[in-house]
Amino acid sequence: MHTARTPASSPGRSLGEALAEGTVLLDGGLSNQLEAQGCDLSDALWSARLLTDAPQQIEAAHVAYARAGAQVLITASYQATFEGFARHGVGRARAAELMAGSVESARRAGAVTGRELWVAASVGPYGAMLADGSEYRGRYGLTVRELVRFHRPRAQTLAAAGPDVLALETVPDIVEAEALLEVVQELPVPVWLSYSVAGDRTRAGQPLAEAFGLVAGIDQVVAVGVNCCDPADADRAVEVAAAATGKPVVVYPNSGEEWDAESRDWTGRGTFEPGRVRDWQKAGARLVGGCCRIGPSGIAALADRLEPPAV
Repeated sequence: MHTARTPASSPGRSLGEALAEGTVLLDGGLSNQLEAQGCDLSDALWSARLLTDAPQQIEAAHVAYARAGAQVLITASYQATFEGFARHGVGRARAAELMAGSVESARRAGAVTGRELWVAASVGPYGAMLADGSEYRGRYGLTVRELVRFHRPRAQTLAAAGPDVLALETVPDIVEAEALLEVVQELPVPVWLSYSVAGDRTRAGQPLAEAFGLVAGIDQVVAVGVNCCDPADADRAVEVAAAATGKPVVVYPNSGEEWDAESRDWTGRGTFEPGRVRDWQKAGARLVGGCCRIGPSGIAALADRLEPPAV
């Protein structure tokens, strides 16, 4: 088992302790902030490419969210995998350094605020590595065992870098959630699990109550919920997650626009309304923020509307 480092700048409380006391504010979409800073994310590695090419841009994006009021910064490791880096000629040792660097970058950025701030190491789904939109479909044709073999090395690497929590995010499928939960129970770090959903089901079509119910009784999971989905779907999912698990709910939808994997662009119109955060809180949400297309201004707007105020 890898032993996680505890950086000197880690907050005094665990994220789980903070969630037991009130609402904690997440950051927003990393990719849209990087694009706003002039970065080109057309590569299959997406934002993870900047870990090699322009790490200062990633840190600047984290700083923007911290200054907007975010209390949790999610690392640029969503699409960072040993397999993905290998396709770009990056060896395993260097890839591990880059993944660890994503945690260190977020930690440095959070330190500029002087506030209590947690770092969440992003563990994206298998489909993110494929870079073909599969994370919005699930059902890859892989078994739990195969997905365990894929996720274990980078989860171990990220945990060893000393984040405050692992974010198992944009999970489209119960099968992948089972694999991720098996992997992280080998590691000494808390986690949250968030699905990408469509309507009242996972992207792969499974009932949400069943999907959320996987974490019941797993103390390591400090929150369960949804991300990178339509805000209206998030509204419904919060209630289901709270009822199915009794755990704090995490919710960070995207803008409401749709991702077109073929053109690698967003279509439609945004429907994200910061005022709905109070309804999320009433339904059991304790970890709230935004995902793709929600920038620092959107996070600042959420911070203004939280009730009671974020811890």
